[in-house]
Amino acid sequence: MNDMTPITTTLKDWESDQEVRWCPGCGDYAILKAVQRTLPELGADPAKTVFVSGIGCSSRFPYYVESYGFHTIHGRAPAVATGIKLANPELDIWLVTGDGDGMSIGGNHTMHLLRRNLNCQVLLFNNEIYGLTKGQYSPTSREGTHSPTTPLGSVDRPALPCAFALGAGARFIARGFDVSKHLPEVLKAAHAHKGAAFVEIFQNCIVYNKDRFEDFAAPKGAEDRQLWLKHGEPMLFAGGTKGITLDHETLTLKVVDVADGDWQAAKVIVHDVTNRSVAHMLVEMPFGAFPMALGVLYDDPRPTYEDAVLGQDAKAREGKSTDLRKLLAKGQTWTVE
Repeated sequence: MNDMTPITTTLKDWESDQEVRWCPGCGDYAILKAVQRTLPELGADPAKTVFVSGIGCSSRFPYYVESYGFHTIHGRAPAVATGIKLANPELDIWLVTGDGDGMSIGGNHTMHLLRRNLNCQVLLFNNEIYGLTKGQYSPTSREGTHSPTTPLGSVDRPALPCAFALGAGARFIARGFDVSKHLPEVLKAAHAHKGAAFVEIFQNCIVYNKDRFEDFAAPKGAEDRQLWLKHGEPMLFAGGTKGITLDHETLTLKVVDVADGDWQAAKVIVHDVTNRSVAHMLVEMPFGAFPMALGVLYDDPRPTYEDAVLGQDAKAREGKSTDLRKLLAKGQTWTVE
């Protein structure tokens, strides 16, 4: 995401001296380690790295990374991240939020950061529940979810974070889950993207929403339920015996069988990360009839917000004096003795 002079660090260099305080078994532990293992491989510099969070279980993240960090207020991490990036565009910004923090009270802030295309990585931990405030249903909770605020089951249709991000104009959309061995690859791709990179990470809440994602995240039989997307490669799963194709009559995706590895004959789609229309279809594929689409779904960069703002500012300064005293003395002035 940012052009930096690589430096040599190890996982230990990114571990702070703070005790990690999440519930035993929480998926946040796995995500933290994935990030800490990835940062050295990126050549990231702790002195130029900033983690920004809002409120929620995930938002304790900045305490546990040995870098700069801001634990801000509920839903406002995007606003703080924007200010940091405009003040010092050389900094590498990682924004950590949750499905409640980023999609509810902070939904409008998340939207504006994505549409502006601030150069940063947005990691949205989605456990489909409010964990920190004791298990209320969240914007991403599935219909029928029983919680203290929906004892008879939620009747709300859940928000889809990746669909929300696409609708807001995000130019990079990816998905992963907490214990996946592929999560570091997704994080590296997000970092390589110049602009707002949105990554939804399915995260197990061991206390209030235990094993919610086991239907696709469980190791046993995972290849039958997960579609890991790679640019330029066919959309195959189930050991290459099944694939995704486009029904040209209905303009919808469908699952097809692949005989003898001949995916071309089955008309399996080759993944193109710049195809926004197909990305939207992948985001909204109903799990069960389809596998869960994971990896980089969409990646099509455009100019960033801070480049535009700072470029405009530089142009406005051309040929002008930056003497503050002279500016203050312009026009009618008076002195108080």
